[in-house]
Amino acid sequence: MYGLARVCDHGRVNEIRRGELQEETFFDLVGGEATFRRLVHTFYQGVAGDPMLRPMYPEEDLGPAEERLTLFLMQYWGGPRTYSEERGHPRLRMRHVPFKVDRAAHDAWLHHMRTAVDELALAPEAERQLWDYLTYAAASMINTPG
Repeated sequence: MYGLARVCDHGRVNEIRRGELQEETFFDLVGGEATFRRLVHTFYQGVAGDPMLRPMYPEEDLGPAEERLTLFLMQYWGGPRTYSEERGHPRLRMRHVPFKVDRAAHDAWLHHMRTAVDELALAPEAERQLWDYLTYAAASMINTPG
């Protein structure tokens, strides 16, 4: 029975071929695309009015930046690979080099992201896992002292 797994399902044993059984990803656990779109949309609502962060987005319309971050986060957390298919490797630090990202920008970014995460009302463990990543990512983008 190479390539098959036996799975008990309420007293019945079913065979599942290799590759058919998939683990549920964080992306799926928190609600998939809709959750990440809400997260990023709420975040960019804050960025739009922020005098420190808004100048970092050269486009008049924040829509393209919102879409890029949404696709990146969905892919990172186990969703569709659209970001890489459209833009290649994320190279986050390289993409942020043209912008002065100091501790104040870091704090402002996290302030708006915290508001967005809180509005999702995720289960505590999922919220912690997401927030841990976001704080790590924000810290790794700092490229200017101060």
